Amino acid sequence: MSDRAGFREVPAGEYLASAGDHQLIDVREPHEFAGGSVASAVNIPLGQLPDRIDELDRNRPVALLCRSGNRSRTAAAHLTACGFSNVVNLAGGVLSLDLDHLTTHPGGS
Repeated sequence: MSDRAGFREVPAGEYLASAGDHQLIDVREPHEFAGGSVASAVNIPLGQLPDRIDELDRNRPVALLCRSGNRSRTAAAHLTACGFSNVVNLAGGVLSLDLDHLTTHPGGS
């Protein structure tokens, strides 16, 4: 677990195995999300995040997921810059997860 620019970075599988109450945001594009993500994830593509930031509860932890951890790292930096204080980037993204963590989301977001 490391701190980068005000947010934590935790391996995706490790975080999901022990996560409590959080908002899990998958920042991939809708067609990627539809192909498989964590069941509790909400799809807010990285490009839409600035316009949809008000959908997030600033009082609850926000965990960010993407394919490999790069887009979610960008999203984590953005949320931190916007005043979110409990932000986690899920390092390794969905590529690092066992298939039993994933479910399909027909139609994307």
